[in-house]
Amino acid sequence: MNGSSVAMDYLSVVLFAISTCVTPGPNNVMLMSSGVNFGITRTMRHVIGINIGFPLMLIAVGLGAGSVFRRYPSLHDVLQVIGAVYMLYLAYRIATSPPPDFDAKTGAPLGVMSAALFQWVNPKAWMMAIGAVLTYASVTRTYVADVSTIALLFCVFGSPCSMVWVLFGTLLRRYMTKPRTLRVFNVVMSTTLAISLVPALQGFVSKERGDPAAHSPDQSSTACPGGAAHDDLS
Repeated sequence: MNGSSVAMDYLSVVLFAISTCVTPGPNNVMLMSSGVNFGITRTMRHVIGINIGFPLMLIAVGLGAGSVFRRYPSLHDVLQVIGAVYMLYLAYRIATSPPPDFDAKTGAPLGVMSAALFQWVNPKAWMMAIGAVLTYASVTRTYVADVSTIALLFCVFGSPCSMVWVLFGTLLRRYMTKPRTLRVFNVVMSTTLAISLVPALQGFVSKERGDPAAHSPDQSSTACPGGAAHDDLS
Protein backbone atom coordinates (compact mmCIF):
# COMPACT_ATOMS: atom_id res chain seq x y z
CA MET A 1 0.00 0.00 0.00
CA ASN A 2 1.54 3.34 -1.02
CA GLY A 3 1.65 6.50 1.07
CA SER A 4 -1.24 8.24 -0.69
CA SER A 5 -3.64 5.33 -0.14
CA VAL A 6 -2.62 5.09 3.53
CA ALA A 7 -3.31 8.81 3.93
CA MET A 8 -6.66 8.37 2.22
CA ASP A 9 -7.54 5.52 4.61
CA TYR A 10 -6.65 7.71 7.59
CA LEU A 11 -8.73 10.55 6.19
CA SER A 12 -11.68 8.18 5.78
CA VAL A 13 -11.38 7.06 9.41
CA VAL A 14 -11.16 10.69 10.57
CA LEU A 15 -14.28 11.64 8.61
CA PHE A 16 -16.09 8.59 9.97
CA ALA A 17 -15.05 9.46 13.53
CA ILE A 18 -16.15 13.08 13.25
CA SER A 19 -19.46 12.31 11.58
CA THR A 20 -20.41 9.65 14.13
CA CYS A 21 -19.10 11.47 17.21
CA VAL A 22 -20.68 14.85 16.48
CA THR A 23 -24.17 13.60 15.57
CA PRO A 24 -26.88 13.19 18.24
CA GLY A 25 -26.73 10.10 20.42
CA PRO A 26 -26.90 9.10 24.09
CA ASN A 27 -23.42 10.46 24.90
CA ASN A 28 -24.03 13.85 23.30
CA VAL A 29 -27.51 14.28 24.77
CA MET A 30 -26.09 13.61 28.23
CA LEU A 31 -23.15 15.96 27.62
CA MET A 32 -25.43 18.81 26.58
CA SER A 33 -27.65 18.24 29.59
CA SER A 34 -24.59 18.17 31.85
CA GLY A 35 -23.30 21.37 30.24
CA VAL A 36 -26.58 23.10 31.07
CA ASN A 37 -26.77 21.78 34.62
CA PHE A 38 -23.10 21.76 35.69
CA GLY A 39 -21.08 23.90 33.26
CA ILE A 40 -17.91 23.11 31.31
CA THR A 41 -15.44 22.50 34.14
CA ARG A 42 -17.54 19.98 36.05
CA THR A 43 -18.52 18.17 32.84
CA MET A 44 -14.91 17.58 31.75
CA ARG A 45 -14.77 14.30 33.69
CA HIS A 46 -17.69 13.07 31.59
CA VAL A 47 -15.92 14.12 28.37
CA ILE A 48 -12.69 12.40 29.41
CA GLY A 49 -14.53 9.22 30.36
CA ILE A 50 -16.24 9.00 26.96
CA ASN A 51 -13.10 9.65 24.95
CA ILE A 52 -11.03 7.16 26.91
CA GLY A 53 -13.74 4.56 27.35
CA PHE A 54 -14.88 4.37 23.73
CA PRO A 55 -11.42 3.89 22.16
CA LEU A 56 -10.67 1.17 24.73
CA MET A 57 -13.99 -0.47 23.91
CA LEU A 58 -13.19 -0.28 20.19
CA ILE A 59 -9.86 -2.03 20.79
CA ALA A 60 -11.56 -4.70 22.91
CA VAL A 61 -14.19 -5.28 20.23
CA GLY A 62 -11.55 -5.43 17.50
CA LEU A 63 -9.23 -7.77 19.36
CA GLY A 64 -11.58 -10.27 20.90
CA ALA A 65 -14.90 -9.19 22.35
CA GLY A 66 -16.56 -9.71 18.98
CA SER A 67 -15.63 -13.39 18.95
CA VAL A 68 -16.95 -13.83 22.49
CA PHE A 69 -20.35 -12.45 21.50
CA ARG A 70 -20.42 -14.61 18.37
CA ARG A 71 -19.80 -17.66 20.53
CA TYR A 72 -22.28 -16.60 23.22
CA PRO A 73 -24.87 -14.41 21.44
CA SER A 74 -27.16 -14.47 24.47
CA LEU A 75 -24.49 -12.58 26.42
CA HIS A 76 -24.82 -9.66 24.01
CA ASP A 77 -28.62 -9.81 24.32
CA VAL A 78 -28.35 -9.62 28.11
CA LEU A 79 -25.93 -6.69 27.86
CA GLN A 80 -28.29 -4.93 25.46
CA VAL A 81 -31.22 -5.29 27.86
CA ILE A 82 -29.13 -4.06 30.80
CA GLY A 83 -28.01 -1.11 28.70
CA ALA A 84 -31.57 -0.21 27.76
CA VAL A 85 -32.71 -0.33 31.39
CA TYR A 86 -29.73 1.76 32.51
CA MET A 87 -30.34 4.37 29.82
CA LEU A 88 -34.01 4.61 30.81
CA TYR A 89 -32.85 5.09 34.40
CA LEU A 90 -30.53 7.90 33.29
CA ALA A 91 -33.38 9.46 31.30
CA TYR A 92 -35.54 9.35 34.44
CA ARG A 93 -32.76 10.96 36.50
CA ILE A 94 -32.39 13.77 33.95
CA ALA A 95 -36.15 14.39 33.79
CA THR A 96 -36.61 14.48 37.58
CA SER A 97 -33.40 16.28 38.54
CA PRO A 98 -34.17 19.37 40.66
CA PRO A 99 -33.28 22.80 39.27
CA PRO A 100 -29.65 23.39 40.28
CA ASP A 101 -28.16 26.45 41.89
CA PHE A 102 -25.62 27.42 39.22
CA ASP A 103 -23.43 29.10 41.84
CA ALA A 104 -23.44 26.10 44.17
CA LYS A 105 -21.48 22.85 43.96
CA THR A 106 -24.40 20.53 44.70
CA GLY A 107 -25.10 17.53 42.52
CA ALA A 108 -22.55 15.73 40.41
CA PRO A 109 -22.17 15.00 36.69
CA LEU A 110 -21.13 11.57 35.44
CA GLY A 111 -17.55 10.74 36.44
CA VAL A 112 -14.68 9.39 34.31
CA MET A 113 -15.19 5.72 35.22
CA SER A 114 -18.98 5.84 34.92
CA ALA A 115 -18.80 7.55 31.52
CA ALA A 116 -16.21 5.05 30.28
CA LEU A 117 -18.22 2.03 31.43
CA PHE A 118 -21.38 3.52 29.93
CA GLN A 119 -19.93 2.94 26.44
CA TRP A 120 -20.44 -0.81 26.89
CA VAL A 121 -24.21 -0.34 27.23
CA ASN A 122 -24.51 2.44 24.64
CA PRO A 123 -26.11 1.09 21.41
CA LYS A 124 -24.61 3.84 19.26
CA ALA A 125 -21.13 3.12 20.62
CA TRP A 126 -21.49 -0.54 19.63
CA MET A 127 -22.54 0.37 16.10
CA MET A 128 -19.64 2.83 15.79
CA ALA A 129 -17.05 0.37 17.10
CA ILE A 130 -18.18 -2.56 14.96
CA GLY A 131 -18.62 -0.37 11.89
CA ALA A 132 -15.15 1.14 12.24
CA VAL A 133 -13.42 -2.22 12.70
CA LEU A 134 -15.27 -3.95 9.87
CA THR A 135 -14.75 -1.10 7.43
CA TYR A 136 -11.24 0.17 8.10
CA ALA A 137 -9.20 -2.63 9.74
CA SER A 138 -7.52 -4.74 7.06
CA VAL A 139 -7.25 -8.52 7.36
CA THR A 140 -3.46 -8.56 7.31
CA ARG A 141 -0.54 -8.77 9.70
CA THR A 142 -1.15 -5.04 10.38
CA TYR A 143 -4.63 -5.73 11.79
CA VAL A 144 -3.70 -4.98 15.43
CA ALA A 145 -1.95 -1.77 14.38
CA ASP A 146 -4.99 -0.78 12.32
CA VAL A 147 -7.39 -1.27 15.24
CA SER A 148 -5.08 0.68 17.56
CA THR A 149 -4.77 3.52 15.03
CA ILE A 150 -8.54 3.70 14.57
CA ALA A 151 -8.99 3.91 18.36
CA LEU A 152 -6.38 6.68 18.60
CA LEU A 153 -8.06 8.69 15.84
CA PHE A 154 -11.41 8.39 17.61
CA CYS A 155 -9.81 9.70 20.79
CA VAL A 156 -8.14 12.64 19.04
CA PHE A 157 -11.05 13.71 16.86
CA GLY A 158 -13.91 12.54 19.06
CA SER A 159 -12.92 14.77 21.99
CA PRO A 160 -13.58 18.08 20.17
CA CYS A 161 -16.92 16.69 18.98
CA SER A 162 -17.88 15.98 22.59
CA MET A 163 -16.88 19.50 23.60
CA VAL A 164 -19.19 20.96 20.94
CA TRP A 165 -22.17 19.51 22.80
CA VAL A 166 -20.88 20.62 26.20
CA LEU A 167 -20.36 24.16 24.87
CA PHE A 168 -23.81 24.13 23.32
CA GLY A 169 -25.28 23.16 26.68
CA THR A 170 -23.25 25.83 28.44
CA LEU A 171 -24.51 28.50 26.02
CA LEU A 172 -28.06 27.42 26.76
CA ARG A 173 -27.30 27.78 30.48
CA ARG A 174 -27.96 31.53 30.41
CA TYR A 175 -31.51 30.87 29.27
CA MET A 176 -32.17 28.28 31.96
CA THR A 177 -32.34 30.58 34.97
CA LYS A 178 -36.04 29.87 35.52
CA PRO A 179 -36.77 26.48 37.16
CA ARG A 180 -39.71 25.84 34.82
CA THR A 181 -37.59 26.42 31.71
CA LEU A 182 -34.85 24.11 32.99
CA ARG A 183 -37.40 21.43 33.88
CA VAL A 184 -38.84 21.52 30.35
CA PHE A 185 -35.32 21.28 28.91
CA ASN A 186 -34.47 18.29 31.10
CA VAL A 187 -37.70 16.50 30.15
CA VAL A 188 -36.97 17.09 26.44
CA MET A 189 -33.42 15.76 26.88
CA SER A 190 -34.60 12.70 28.80
CA THR A 191 -37.22 11.99 26.14
CA THR A 192 -34.58 12.31 23.41
CA LEU A 193 -32.34 9.89 25.30
CA ALA A 194 -35.18 7.39 25.58
CA ILE A 195 -36.07 7.75 21.89
CA SER A 196 -32.45 6.98 20.96
CA LEU A 197 -33.11 3.45 22.27
CA VAL A 198 -35.84 2.74 19.71
CA PRO A 199 -33.63 1.43 16.84
CA ALA A 200 -31.72 -0.90 19.17
CA LEU A 201 -34.91 -2.21 20.76
CA GLN A 202 -36.53 -2.73 17.37
CA GLY A 203 -33.53 -4.78 16.28
CA PHE A 204 -33.63 -6.81 19.49
CA VAL A 205 -37.36 -7.54 19.13
CA SER A 206 -36.96 -8.48 15.46
CA LYS A 207 -34.12 -10.85 16.33
CA GLU A 208 -36.18 -12.49 19.07
CA ARG A 209 -38.94 -13.05 16.51
CA GLY A 210 -36.49 -14.73 14.18
CA ASP A 211 -36.31 -12.04 11.49
CA PRO A 212 -33.21 -12.93 9.40
CA ALA A 213 -32.64 -9.27 8.51
CA ALA A 214 -32.18 -8.44 12.18
CA HIS A 215 -29.23 -10.74 12.73
CA SER A 216 -25.91 -9.02 13.07
CA PRO A 217 -23.56 -9.20 10.08
CA ASP A 218 -20.83 -10.93 12.03
CA GLN A 219 -22.94 -14.07 12.37
CA SER A 220 -22.35 -14.85 8.70
CA SER A 221 -19.00 -13.21 8.13
CA THR A 222 -15.46 -14.48 8.28
CA ALA A 223 -13.56 -13.92 11.49
CA CYS A 224 -10.63 -11.53 11.35
CA PRO A 225 -7.41 -11.95 13.32
CA GLY A 226 -8.12 -11.14 16.94
CA GLY A 227 -11.72 -12.25 16.71
CA ALA A 228 -13.27 -9.33 14.80
CA ALA A 229 -15.40 -9.96 11.76
CA HIS A 230 -14.57 -8.47 8.40
CA ASP A 231 -17.49 -7.80 6.13
CA ASP A 232 -18.81 -5.11 3.83
CA LEU A 233 -21.22 -2.72 5.44
CA SER A 234 -24.27 -1.91 3.39
